[in-house]
Amino acid sequence: MVRRTKEEALETRNGILDAAEKVFFEKGVSRTSLADIAQVAGVTRGAIYWHFANKGDLFTEMFDRVLLPLDELKAASLDPEEPDPLGRMIDICIVCLRDTANDPRRRRVFDILFLKCEFVEEMGPVMARYQNNMRDGLEGIKGGVRNAISKGQLPADLHVARAASMIHAFISGSLRDMLFLPGAFDFGEHAEHMVKGMFDALRTSPAFLKGGAAGS
Repeated sequence: MVRRTKEEALETRNGILDAAEKVFFEKGVSRTSLADIAQVAGVTRGAIYWHFANKGDLFTEMFDRVLLPLDELKAASLDPEEPDPLGRMIDICIVCLRDTANDPRRRRVFDILFLKCEFVEEMGPVMARYQNNMRDGLEGIKGGVRNAISKGQLPADLHVARAASMIHAFISGSLRDMLFLPGAFDFGEHAEHMVKGMFDALRTSPAFLKGGAAGS
């Protein structure tokens, strides 16, 4: 009986997240109320508060849900025992672009984040968490780059911060292009070539080395 109750609670939680994704996408985050989400989910507002503290918490959980498949690859890129950390970083970037291009749910969630989330006062904590996630993401990329350098997969004198910022900007910029200009370019088909080309530049371009530009 307890097990069934847990399964039902999980089903309700996922239903609320699905409803939030739908309404946020259609109306934008600031114009969506918890009552709107409850109506689409077929639950009460009390049921939403049972699972989520507020709209910002619900938004964050919705976004985190689409990032879970990348967690294992991220951990592998940072693992000192991983024999191919560069390969795992490449995999992360390819999966991120290709899945966003091919998976309607992932594309909707990024569309909400980039195009339909107004960071007004009530979303202040979400903005703060998003900024923290970006900082953590950059630090994680730096860790992966250092791990790849330690395995001889990237130049020993590679400028780590410069390389990490390049990777981060490439992915975030590609996601924005995908959403702002839908159909202009098939990221699903070309993701692997683009990502591998970008990492080839990190391996071979003097501009990414510590002595490659002023201020290194």
